Amino acid sequence: MALQSSGAISLNDVNVELGNSGTAYITMGSAAVRDLFGVASGAISLSDGYGASAVEPWMGDRGLFGGGISSYAFQNVIQYITITSTGNATDFGDLTLARETLGACSSGTRGVWGGGYSNPKSDVLDYVTIASTGNATDFGNLLGPTSNIGALSNTTRGLWHGGHDGTSPIDVLQYITIASTGNATDFGNLTVSGQHLGSCSSATRGVVAGNRTASQNVIDYVTIATTGNATDFGDLTVNSQTPTGCSDGSRGVFGSRRNSALNVIDYITIASTGNATDFGDLTVSRSSTAACGNSTRGVWAGGFQETNTIDYVTIATTGNATDFGDLLGVLQTAAGCAGD
Repeated sequence: MALQSSGAISLNDVNVELGNSGTAYITMGSAAVRDLFGVASGAISLSDGYGASAVEPWMGDRGLFGGGISSYAFQNVIQYITITSTGNATDFGDLTLARETLGACSSGTRGVWGGGYSNPKSDVLDYVTIASTGNATDFGNLLGPTSNIGALSNTTRGLWHGGHDGTSPIDVLQYITIASTGNATDFGNLTVSGQHLGSCSSATRGVVAGNRTASQNVIDYVTIATTGNATDFGDLTVNSQTPTGCSDGSRGVFGSRRNSALNVIDYITIASTGNATDFGDLTVSRSSTAACGNSTRGVWAGGFQETNTIDYVTIATTGNATDFGDLLGVLQTAAGCAGD
């Protein structure tokens, strides 16, 4: 569903698109409306909402998982699922380079993987067309070789965050324009240096959470269309190493972590700020999963110690995850994205 592309838009229409009651109280300057209309600040009018959809186009129904490590061997395999159904993953093709602890994002049309560890660390960016199957193509390079890195996106930009440069954890944010090819550009910095950070996004905001370094509960956010340093958002419910995140465009969920709360899932409302709330639990306690989502479901796949488990939740609700199916084999530290 989307708002009309011409004529009068009413607040009732906006409420329905946001999933609210048509008569619910709403203001044009609210974070939810700005997020839907793609107007981060300043003057906003109903006509800014022409064609706006609460179903984010980069959250298609095909989920892809690429790279990782299995039985101590780096993997280049990309595999895919149909998020709206359940079942086992299917082979898609191969990355240009076998590696683990990489980050992935998508525009809904293209999926892009970047960075990772392949002995040595990598700065490689490569991409696929999600609707087809086949091997990845070279896209460009990150600012430098970086492992333990994460990524998030909207329809236009992909952002990679944090990681380890071979000497220490870093606070670097860097971005690409997904529709083109080329090298990444500096975006700004996180509030703290970190690696193995989880992330999710809306059309306007990117949110980064957790930290393998010192097992932190920090949540940061950025406005994707701009450049600049991240701002504090709030805290996860527990200190979290290696969480992975996804969203339905409004609610972000973070699952899996390498500490005492291995199966915990937290959630946030992306358009606001504040601390996370407990959502439920994964079916299997694990860390270093790959995650993706569509407008309804969040999916986590694989994880440490090497498992082939895929499980899912309905993001708009709360509750424990449900078994989805299996990956092609046991896998950890892969990276996931989704599109059509």
